[in-house]
Order: sequence, then C-alpha cells, then structure tokens
Amino acid sequence: MGLSDKLLNSDKRAMVIDDCCKLLETQLTSKSGISGIGLKAAYAALKGVKPGYIAYAVEQLLPDCFTALDPMWNEGVQNGDPVAHLATNKSRTADALLSITDARAKKVSRPIVRGTYEKLRGSVKPYIEEAIPDFAKVINKYA
Repeated sequence: MGLSDKLLNSDKRAMVIDDCCKLLETQLTSKSGISGIGLKAAYAALKGVKPGYIAYAVEQLLPDCFTALDPMWNEGVQNGDPVAHLATNKSRTADALLSITDARAKKVSRPIVRGTYEKLRGSVKPYIEEAIPDFAKVINKYA
C-alpha cells in the first residue's frame, strides 16, 4: 500500500491537505529578505486566482508527490525512521517533489500560474529542502 492509498483515503484526505496548506503558510511566513518578498508575492498572486486555489492545487499535486516519495519513504521504513530518512535525503526528496511540479507546470493553462512557477523555479529547491522535515512529519502523522 502506497502513501497515496494511506494518506488520501476519504477519512484522511481533507486533514492531510489542510496540514499541507498550513505547512506552506508557515514556511512562507518564516521567509524574509528579497527572496521572501518574492515568494510571498507569488503566493498572493496564486491565492488570487480563485478562492480555494491553493488547497485545490495541493490536492491535485499530492497523489503524484506521494507516489514519487513512496520508494524513499519505504527505504526509511526499512531503516526504522522514514521521517529522518526523508530529512537526511532532503536534496533527493526535493528533486522528487520538484519533478512533479515541473511536469504539472508545463500543462497549466493559466498564464499567471505557469509564469509564477517559471520565475521562481530556479531558486526554490533550498526552500523545499528546508520544508522536508516538517512535510515528512505530516506524512508520518497520517501514515
């Protein structure tokens, strides 16, 4: 049974999405400086696409993200601590997640969404890596 099966069943789906959205908000709030301002502006633009767009986008991305993380999560389970395993392998974990968003961004029809992603893509990996330990805890909470 993969992470998507465990985490996105009808009993847990809304809670997982909500926790992921809260994590995103928390991560953005902690950012400062020029890059933080840029990230917050991009997030505000995406929130303005339509009400509930962020939760919708998270819901659409999670199945593929969990599928991409399944092998690493299972390695961590075999090693006794999947949360620590994802955190220790944060670069590999971030690359797996970004491969999903890269593929999705190419298919997006809304210019503001695609353009925002393309502008930020080159600089986001360190931010994704920083969020991996907390994301892994969200996964573990429901897995």
